[in-house]
Amino acid sequence: MTKFTGWGIASAMLLAAGGAQAADELTLQLKWVTQAQFAGYYVAAEKGFYEEEDLDVTIKPGGPDIAPVQVLLGGGADVMVDWLPSALAARENGAPIVNIAQPFKSSGLMLTCLKEHGIESPADFPGHTLGTWFFGNELPLYSWMSKLGYATDGSEGGVTIQKINFNVDPLLQKQVECATTMTYNEYWQVIDAGLSPEDLVVFKYQDEGIATLEDGLYTTEENLADPAMTDKLVRFVRASMKGWKYAEENPDEAAEIVLENDETGAQTEKHQKRMMGEIAKLTSGSDGTLDPADFTRTVEVLLSAGADPVITKDPGEAAWTHAITDEALK
Repeated sequence: MTKFTGWGIASAMLLAAGGAQAADELTLQLKWVTQAQFAGYYVAAEKGFYEEEDLDVTIKPGGPDIAPVQVLLGGGADVMVDWLPSALAARENGAPIVNIAQPFKSSGLMLTCLKEHGIESPADFPGHTLGTWFFGNELPLYSWMSKLGYATDGSEGGVTIQKINFNVDPLLQKQVECATTMTYNEYWQVIDAGLSPEDLVVFKYQDEGIATLEDGLYTTEENLADPAMTDKLVRFVRASMKGWKYAEENPDEAAEIVLENDETGAQTEKHQKRMMGEIAKLTSGSDGTLDPADFTRTVEVLLSAGADPVITKDPGEAAWTHAITDEALK
């Protein structure tokens, strides 16, 4: 029989206490409400991927009254999900934020038109009204019209660009002939309203060369200067990308996990499973590393929009880093 001395017992107790040490806390602020758009993070939490990285991650849903960058800068989150245009606009306005990972490879933005208006190609746009969300979401559309040589003020030979809310009512009520939609959300609202895909013509921004990067992960320059925080960020990105790949391969299960985390009860199984199927197409091909060519294209779209610019100059490589993904993907 092994006998423990008093010192040995004390040492064993200390080791046990060390083994039970609390995981490192980290808070993620989402861009919008709980839905399959953010499935990878909920999956990483549910499947224990964060726990495997010794992380205790809090996921904060967003909403119409929540500005992720304000939460991040105010210390309410360590990382946020945002679209690159709005992140670059915030950076140019003085917010020291940096893209540390890019789970979404492709854009889900598109223009959906009612076929009855005779629009079959961009050549048919003149004389029509195109509805779009603003707050930076309108810039790819303005850039596209600029590339096509169409005025956007409703003058002869051009188009009228009309600001719309984040729904498809103006399209359904025929206040506009085309409207901004997401492949995974508003497009299906049109379908659920009783129209069929054959009633519609869609123009995906990704196919038109005007796509901007969506749903990247951002933190502050201050966080990146802190070795302890960068270590947490590396583990967070590694676990999150594991969550995203699992979600891609198991879309129905991922949608169910999202539903379990929807405290509002507003989401439906049908919509979330359909959304997850579309989201998987956008994250496919990404290991989390930002492609500099995609970054450059986004900047070029923003600078060539012709509308009130959200950025006036190329922010360069200071706006993104591979330091976190390089370490996370070793």
